[in-house]
Amino acid sequence: MKEAAAYKKQLPGLSYYRYKRITGSIGFTGAHIVAAGRVGDTMGIMGRIHSLESFGTVDGPGIRFVVFMQGCPLRCQFCHNPDTWDVNKGSQYSPEQLVQEIMKYKSYMDFSGGGVTFTGGEPLLQAEFILEASKLCKKIGISTAVDTSGFIWNDTVKEVLEYTDLVLLDIKNYDPVVYKTVTGVSLAPTLKMLKYLKEKNVNTWVRYVVVPGLTDNLDNVRELSKHLDDYPNVSKIELLGFHKMGEYKWKELGLEYKLADTKEPDKELMQEVKEILETNGKVVSVSL
Repeated sequence: MKEAAAYKKQLPGLSYYRYKRITGSIGFTGAHIVAAGRVGDTMGIMGRIHSLESFGTVDGPGIRFVVFMQGCPLRCQFCHNPDTWDVNKGSQYSPEQLVQEIMKYKSYMDFSGGGVTFTGGEPLLQAEFILEASKLCKKIGISTAVDTSGFIWNDTVKEVLEYTDLVLLDIKNYDPVVYKTVTGVSLAPTLKMLKYLKEKNVNTWVRYVVVPGLTDNLDNVRELSKHLDDYPNVSKIELLGFHKMGEYKWKELGLEYKLADTKEPDKELMQEVKEILETNGKVVSVSL
């Protein structure tokens, strides 16, 4: 099976059944006791975490405690954290252990209007862990955000969104063909999540990375802007300039970095894209 071969290449160590279950391709029954977020610990829910950042300022409002989760089904050409791809690496935490660490910085979050942001990797690959950690955060008054590609879609993800104050939705490109080239996966699940976030009126920031020669087609940007006209829950668009700060990680992992010769976008290009996205009346920020 081509699909089975592809998943093994992208998520080594994850059973094909669990991959299909997490991505919503297999229905849940009472016999299916393995769910997204279980990381092989039969004593309870455990999460695999790549790293923690205690004073983040670029992953949501205010001062953020940023949790970089391990594991990702996407293979974005411009990824600056390819070391988060393997779902079996990282350090194991229980939800309680993680929240105990988060609580140390609660006063900074409260003062700045911040909170905790789950990112990765793809955090919703471990949705059950995110759900339990989010519940604990909400109990002690800590705001939660999830930075996601929207690729993982199942009932556990829907429940996570009930405890999420802000979704940072990464839309890599609006053209399905380009999106597949950039990420290795389909755009459809992302647009499905975007629609669901609108239905549930979940505050959403859309993130878009400008990569010269790859995602800078202005006609595609115009189509994305037009599409977002119908989403009042999208309160902000974050325009991010491509950079190569993670290139060394690709080399350390023995991976081919296809964008080695790609230059970072200049201010003129970023401004042009910004003006297109602003035509829908939304707030657009630029980060180079």
